[in-house]
Amino acid sequence: MPARPTPFRSPLVPPTARLRNFCIVAHIDHGKSTLADRLLQRCGAVSEREMREQMLDSMDLERERGITIKAQAVRLRHRAPDGREYILNLIDTPGHVDFTYEVSRSLAACEGAVLLVDAVQGVEAQTLANALLAVEGGLEVVPVVNKIDLPAADADRVAAEVAAVLGVSPGEVLRVSSKSGAGVEELLEAIVARVPPPQGEEADPLRALVFDSYYDTYRGVVCYLRVRDGRLSTGDRLRFLATGESPAADEVGVLTPGAVPVGGLGPGEVGYLITGVKDIDRVRVGDTVTRFDRPATVSLPGYREPKPMVFSGLYPSDGDQFERLREALEKLRLNDAALSYEPETSRALGFGFRCGFLGLLHMEIVRERLEREYDLDLVATAPSVAYQVVLPDGGESEVRSPQDLPEARSEILEPYVRALVIAPAAYTGTVMELLREHRGELGTMQYLTPERVELVYRVPLAEIVFGFFDRLKSATRGYASLDYEHDGYRAADLARVDILLNGVAVDAFSAIVHREAAYAYGRRLVDRLRSLIPRQMFDVPIQAAVGSRVIARETVKAKRKDVIAKCYGGDVTRKRKLLEKQKEGKRRMKMVGRVEVPQEAFIAVLRVDAG
Repeated sequence: MPARPTPFRSPLVPPTARLRNFCIVAHIDHGKSTLADRLLQRCGAVSEREMREQMLDSMDLERERGITIKAQAVRLRHRAPDGREYILNLIDTPGHVDFTYEVSRSLAACEGAVLLVDAVQGVEAQTLANALLAVEGGLEVVPVVNKIDLPAADADRVAAEVAAVLGVSPGEVLRVSSKSGAGVEELLEAIVARVPPPQGEEADPLRALVFDSYYDTYRGVVCYLRVRDGRLSTGDRLRFLATGESPAADEVGVLTPGAVPVGGLGPGEVGYLITGVKDIDRVRVGDTVTRFDRPATVSLPGYREPKPMVFSGLYPSDGDQFERLREALEKLRLNDAALSYEPETSRALGFGFRCGFLGLLHMEIVRERLEREYDLDLVATAPSVAYQVVLPDGGESEVRSPQDLPEARSEILEPYVRALVIAPAAYTGTVMELLREHRGELGTMQYLTPERVELVYRVPLAEIVFGFFDRLKSATRGYASLDYEHDGYRAADLARVDILLNGVAVDAFSAIVHREAAYAYGRRLVDRLRSLIPRQMFDVPIQAAVGSRVIARETVKAKRKDVIAKCYGGDVTRKRKLLEKQKEGKRRMKMVGRVEVPQEAFIAVLRVDAG
């Protein structure tokens, strides 16, 4: 059992003076989780026997993929060279653009941010995006160049790049190796010296910000929170200002990284709260927790509601699992506030939910978590973005699913993004040609260094989220990086491509695409479905259509039984009679037969643009 940390309560030193709250932000694969491992080791938070790689990445998915999906908080003890002991609250954050929302919530719980940059790759798109988030949040940024032990590392060049981005001198940029631990001691000293202690008065009414939460089967909703003012103690009767819920604090504790109960949390401290609330709707991320008997009157600033960028239908392969899917989505949304969902019905798939995601990786992660953590077997429809449709009467409606696209409409507005691409200068022409193929419009281009160029484009969101990132990486041998943000709507010539099986439209396969790309999209999908749909007892025509016009067709030939195998001689009319009887049976079967579509066919739709 780890020793329970005791909060500082020296009469000569304010409780917050030796507290430091900071997070680690960086582009994906720049070494955030590895650096967090070294900090845990250096501060003695875990023993050598307990230590493992990616210590704070607790989900199997994170460890398998080597990426951080959920922000994780941990409390560390650091003894400075002068003998003083400090409490450091570290929050390890994701690096992928799909999980920027997790980063923004983590920043709200901190006063400082360690900006980590790879000594080989240099400044990348998410480096700029995260640095901007930290500066806008008023955080003290500690710039660090990581992986200085690699043979190809150029720490001085990268330090100059980082210094130019933040407007500091290259001498202020620290150098570390999160793998070997070199420079970690200097980083801890810089955190203590540069990151300001939190502000807050223990005598004020309690105000604590809920920055994350999850559902525990036995204990109900567990909240991660940061105390701004006042003191939160075990046994206090609390009040959630946004929902009005008034539970008691059953347990208050800190993460070291295991959950350790403590008597209470003072101003600036980060920990967890268990209230026994089992109803998921009664706790929200971004809510303010205060005491029931002495409530605060002003809520803390919450979070900007995340706007879903990609929508897809999730359906249980077994219709009896619909209620289980609903419960799973409710619990998962508590842990992932960027997920949205609403009930939906499909003629082909039955009852399910239309879910909103921040990107394709987010969609893939949510689906895998639902299948693994809640033992569900799911079918996902082709992803789409949200379009604005102008109706003939002048009204507007948002269309999140191709099936909802009205026939009577004046125009369709599609969402655009401001895409930031950073790539080696040698690939400038390749990147520009790729963006032109995806209907991108060049905004600005500037050279960060003679070897690296920054391109800003305005591109339709639908072109970015489906397969573009993989093509960009392939075209630049993995060196380019991408970040994007929503940039309004624009009218476009779009059409809905429907897929008909045996003359019946399968709504799960419908997609809204640019009219010029409709034939190519329909042809690719029809060809792929032909190889995936098994042969039936009758011919199955697979057609791609725009409105009433068929633009592509393939046929899955029927199974044939040799009905004349036992006809040894005799009149030929006997054979013809058997063949005609078989033909008539297949014709009747085709009229009433239902085409069986395997799950692989639905999954293939997700990859049609990447192929």
